[in-house]
Amino acid sequence: MSAEKLLTLDFSKEEALAEVLPKLPVITSKEAEWNGIYLAYDYYLPGETPEILVQQHGIIIFTEVPTPIAAERKLDDRFQREQVVQGDVVVIPANIGHRVQWDTAGGIIMLGFEPAVFTHAMYETIAPDRVAIAPHFAKPDPLICQLGLTLKAELESGGLNSRLYAEAIANLLAIHLLQHYSTQKPTIKHYTGGLSKNKLQQAIDYINANLDRPLGLTELAQVVQMSPGYFSRLFKQSTGLAPHQYLIQCRVKLAKQLLCQGVAIAEVAYKAGFANQGHLNYHFKRCFGITPKAMLMQK
Repeated sequence: MSAEKLLTLDFSKEEALAEVLPKLPVITSKEAEWNGIYLAYDYYLPGETPEILVQQHGIIIFTEVPTPIAAERKLDDRFQREQVVQGDVVVIPANIGHRVQWDTAGGIIMLGFEPAVFTHAMYETIAPDRVAIAPHFAKPDPLICQLGLTLKAELESGGLNSRLYAEAIANLLAIHLLQHYSTQKPTIKHYTGGLSKNKLQQAIDYINANLDRPLGLTELAQVVQMSPGYFSRLFKQSTGLAPHQYLIQCRVKLAKQLLCQGVAIAEVAYKAGFANQGHLNYHFKRCFGITPKAMLMQK
């Protein structure tokens, strides 16, 4: 079938999944405000999909497979019969034809990445026009599986303001795909010594000025004119914390200040950039060993 006649799917539009899947996924990243990264999860009964082209780079992760799944998969112009087991992943580059039929129920995570995610990851490694993600049939990949499960767990915990964390994981996934699933392997540079004093202060000032809204790794990296991956590594070298950990620490400290000023807990959660009061309680207790309400009662 020619590419012009294939159904084109935009993973960023959740309703588009209904055109190719038996039902809409039970978990998605639709409300999470992640930048260029999409996740969908469900436990699917035996079935099949039509042949489609997806606008984003895609990864399918088999997370719950009680018994091996016999699948027939067409990927680009190749066809393969597979025995899929838990922990297997399928890599589907953007705009590559894909269809599959499977005979056994199983849980799967579907990840979608806008091409820009890879452009950012390659910023200091290789020219974007010199590399392409290659399609791969089902095979085990423990790192991709673990990172996919981490993103799913973040959504399940209600982490609606987890944009920075999600982008950091997406950057790790992008680098991994570039190293192991691309037509040309990038050369990863290694820097030591952390950020310069000026760049570190720029990043910290920007974080503190924007605690009340979602912040992304790409956004922070652009402030100091670096790629997300290198910024994340150098920031941790300088502070001892990953950017998302530092952001949470700043938000918790701001929340404590506001509570001591008599601001209501619900308003504190909003002003400190937490998704909700429960999210504030969780991180506040992890940091101080006590909930905001308990701290106020002690006073």
